[in-house]
Amino acid sequence: MAKKVVQRGEYEGLQDDIRSINTPAIEVWDNQYKDRRYTVYIRTDEFSCICPKTGLPDIADISIEYVPDKYCVELKSFKFYLVFFRNIGIFHEHAANMILDDFIKACKPLYAKITAVFKSRGGIQTTVGSVYEKNK
Repeated sequence: MAKKVVQRGEYEGLQDDIRSINTPAIEVWDNQYKDRRYTVYIRTDEFSCICPKTGLPDIADISIEYVPDKYCVELKSFKFYLVFFRNIGIFHEHAANMILDDFIKACKPLYAKITAVFKSRGGIQTTVGSVYEKNK
């Protein structure tokens, strides 16, 4: 019996070197309360990306909690940063960790936590959490 030939999906293979994707810059501004430890909460329910296996859209609620150090994230640029992912084929786990990595690179917080709650598709709902804490 002959083997069934499976065509590679349009987005398949993009995960091989996901960390090399050139994402937009996230702008920051100077924190005038560096002497105080406080927490900033950012949330959007408008995040979307593409499933790298099926090419179907994935929608998520993204929450970021962070403790600023010298810089705070400029929200308009962060929104544009998130919109970049709309046409990117990326696994949920990679999306959450990439967003956190870029967030940390931009504002160098004392602490940051991301929670990405992806809407259920095919009866399965995914939540990805990742945490960063600056070494003292």
